[in-house]
Amino acid sequence: MTTAEALTAHLDEENLEHMYLIFNVNQEAYGVGIGFVTEIVGLQKIVQVPDVPSYIKGVINLRGQVIPVMDVRTRFKMQDKTYDDRTVIIVLEHQDIKTGLIVDGVSDVQELREEDLSPPPQNDQSSEKNIMTGIGQKESRVFFLLDIEKLLYCE
Repeated sequence: MTTAEALTAHLDEENLEHMYLIFNVNQEAYGVGIGFVTEIVGLQKIVQVPDVPSYIKGVINLRGQVIPVMDVRTRFKMQDKTYDDRTVIIVLEHQDIKTGLIVDGVSDVQELREEDLSPPPQNDQSSEKNIMTGIGQKESRVFFLLDIEKLLYCE
């Protein structure tokens, strides 16, 4: 059983849409819908690929399946950080395509209901390019919730 399967084994479809995997990048907490997460794996050998955006670090071979990996720090134009023993790859699946996200670490899984959510902040970018779907808050913690499609496919 993969990590994601273990995390979601007790959830039904209704609860799944309110569950978010929380991960850390640059000491901030981000969340992605748990339904997109297939597994969480430790950092492994990344084979570089020519002529791709700088945030695509390359591909990994995960049990015979080649998966592109994106460094979320680079994607968000943050300062690089040396990978360490807490660095992991979150494998997401969207429209039958798997992609790995390199993040500083995984925190937990949070249930965020309507009352826990706020709209994303407005900025100069059009809403079509806004990578956040909203901001979640539980007790004193704040989570930036990410739009998987825009994270993976828009620059």
